[in-house]
Amino acid sequence: MTPLARPPDMLVDFYHLTASPIERVLPRIGEKLLADGERLLIVAEPSLLGQLDTHLWSYARDSFLPHGRHDGPAPGEQPILLSSEPEAANDARNIALADGRWRDEALTFERAFYFFDSAHIEDARQSWRALKDKPEAECRYWKQVDGRWVQGP
Repeated sequence: MTPLARPPDMLVDFYHLTASPIERVLPRIGEKLLADGERLLIVAEPSLLGQLDTHLWSYARDSFLPHGRHDGPAPGEQPILLSSEPEAANDARNIALADGRWRDEALTFERAFYFFDSAHIEDARQSWRALKDKPEAECRYWKQVDGRWVQGP
């Protein structure tokens, strides 16, 4: 009898942003996670954090995503926390790397959403190759086709 393969400890979703910017994609991920009772840590360079902060309040006319900044009041109480560091002060088990830069600390989360555009494609390829050799991580690649996200090869 052959032993069963151990399931991965974490899932890494690579999102190749070709048609929609991060400001349009990230709120949808946040909505789904919050609906499931999950928390999210969004990590990006400080210059992008301000833009994302503003956009999460106003991305839809009839909705907003409750969130805060790591340096703001009560970061541990925020269901979505924005930070330049991959440390989940809000006890999130999900991390979104929103600036196209992979951080190995993401491997300590249950699920990572790694967003990259064409300017960061080589970094994403290097990250994919490095993670494919880790049995604890399952990687999936998502691409935009006709306005929908499709899992690709």
